[in-house]
Amino acid sequence: MKKKHDKDEELEIELPEEGTEEEVDSEEVLEFTEDEEADSSEEASEEDSKDAELAELKDRYVRLLAEYDNFRRRTQKEKEAIYADAIAEVVKEWLPLVDDIERAVASTENMDESSVEKVAEGIKLIGKQAVNVLNKIGVEEIEGKEGESFDPNLHEAVMHVEDDSLGEQEIAQVFQKGYTCKGKVIRHTVVKVAN
Repeated sequence: MKKKHDKDEELEIELPEEGTEEEVDSEEVLEFTEDEEADSSEEASEEDSKDAELAELKDRYVRLLAEYDNFRRRTQKEKEAIYADAIAEVVKEWLPLVDDIERAVASTENMDESSVEKVAEGIKLIGKQAVNVLNKIGVEEIEGKEGESFDPNLHEAVMHVEDDSLGEQEIAQVFQKGYTCKGKVIRHTVVKVAN
């Protein structure tokens, strides 16, 4: 029997003749269904293993993210604690100096002309004490004297002067001392430089 297809093509389909029963091999049908089941079970087990692996990776990711967040918070707290401790150490060194300055200011209230020399000596002692405190915490004065050569890494030129007695880029005057702490410049020495 021939049957027409939608596209006007003829397809041949063999149909069993009426009244006859064609025998179907049950082993072939069984084999076919077992292959389908095996393929589908392999796909299912493969999909299950992928799902399990994905779940494990997600779990590891979430744990790693939480661990990193905890690490970040802990590090921030440690930094804040270190900063607070550093400030406390510096202030502890400066407090005796502040006490001496307060005593010097209090002594000027009842000062007469004869005690001016004593106050001047006290101020010199406070200055020495301040230098000692700076040395204790690792702060050193930058050498910048008149006649030395200008170094832009250590000095800040705020004025220039034409002076034939001084060489080019030579410090003519120091306005403010500079300081370093463990090799890092805290404040540059403010100077006047000859051209």
